[in-house]
Amino acid sequence: MARYRPNPPPARDGLNPSCVTVAAGDWATALEFFCQRFDKVASSDWNDRFAAGDVVAEDGALVRADSLLNKGQRLYYFRNVPDEPHIPFQERILHQDDHLLVVDKPHFLPVIPSGKYVRETLLVRLGKTLNSTTLAPIHRIDRDTAGIVLFSLHPATRNAYAALFREHVVSKTYHAIARWNPELSWPMQRHTRIAIGKHFMQQAEVEGVPNALTTIRPLLHDDELALYELKPVNGQRHQLRVHMNALGLPILNDGIYPVLTPEGSAQFENPLQLLAKAIAFTDPLSGEARCFESTLRLSALSTLQKDSP
Repeated sequence: MARYRPNPPPARDGLNPSCVTVAAGDWATALEFFCQRFDKVASSDWNDRFAAGDVVAEDGALVRADSLLNKGQRLYYFRNVPDEPHIPFQERILHQDDHLLVVDKPHFLPVIPSGKYVRETLLVRLGKTLNSTTLAPIHRIDRDTAGIVLFSLHPATRNAYAALFREHVVSKTYHAIARWNPELSWPMQRHTRIAIGKHFMQQAEVEGVPNALTTIRPLLHDDELALYELKPVNGQRHQLRVHMNALGLPILNDGIYPVLTPEGSAQFENPLQLLAKAIAFTDPLSGEARCFESTLRLSALSTLQKDSP
């Protein structure tokens, strides 16, 4: 039996459509089906989407509100995206070939759509710029973190690059600015277990078998602050932020550790001082040694360098 290959319509403004399969039910028209399938969306909203041509069949034909559907039919629809706060920082493409895209992500820009951010995300911006419907991140960094992010351009080779991260054979280097503490033994390794904290937005170190290893060393410092090099082996959520906070050295301008602050309280002029500085690995397709380095710079670094001994 031939394998089914989906045939979605092209992206619009960088946004790919969602897909739904028509199921049996007590409905007669496309409008009734969508209202039953997505009962939290108002029927007036679906009427507007049908009128705007936002619901499409696999053959490219527009689906109307009164269209008759068949069980098992696949339909594609575009989400109604409200206005989003503009993020006034621009990503930069550092490398592109047939399979791999390397990008410098600015602070505050999410990698993928989540919550109130859809268009103002790295994935959607790049999809629109490159006119690509197959673009997918191979790994992610936090919205608050700036620096290197890798994307796959070709679905057939995507898993080969993703496996590098699953098998922890990627060398990742971060830079962070935090309080200087000369009483700690440098350099050091922080090897602990990280799990969900008291709030779902936070992680914490807990008892148990370690699942997160980070090597930490200071690169320069003054009497108050230091620039630290952080090299994580694992990829636990918020791993670097949790490890630095557990040392009593929360990263400068961190709105989650040690104290969770309301979203929106962090201003664009006070970015988290954490940068995904470099990434290195052996290319799984060519066997070539790859190393990519961010061109971005932590804003607090200029003051630190000026005051360093």
